[in-house]
Amino acid sequence: MQANRSRDTAPELALRRLLHARGLRYRVAARPLPWVRRTADIVFGPAKVAVFVDGCFWHRCPDHSAEPKTNTDYWKPKFERTVKRDREIDALLAQAGWLSFRVWEHDDPGAAAVQVARIVRRRRQATRGGGVSIR
Repeated sequence: MQANRSRDTAPELALRRLLHARGLRYRVAARPLPWVRRTADIVFGPAKVAVFVDGCFWHRCPDHSAEPKTNTDYWKPKFERTVKRDREIDALLAQAGWLSFRVWEHDDPGAAAVQVARIVRRRRQATRGGGVSIR
């Protein structure tokens, strides 16, 4: 399991490239909430958006995850803890005013980038008072 990357995976890099090409700047593998030991894959601090690129195997994708055939007593609780941790961080972020956005590794990075960019820009405008100038 040491060979499993926790950051800079191919789906994450693809999404980051597309977001950067859209002019968005972000932090990588950062803690959205400094007091919580959980990192998001991509963090837009001022907009309070945390993006997680979840692997189908570890995070139990409803479309692609398969139950291991061996050592199920070990794997089942491990997967349950991962999913529970995902729900907990989503709830903590929501309580702190953050938006948690999850992307599956099999999702189209182009479509995900469009959604993330739309969300980030919308939230940035909302924090600036709607972006309407009266001049």
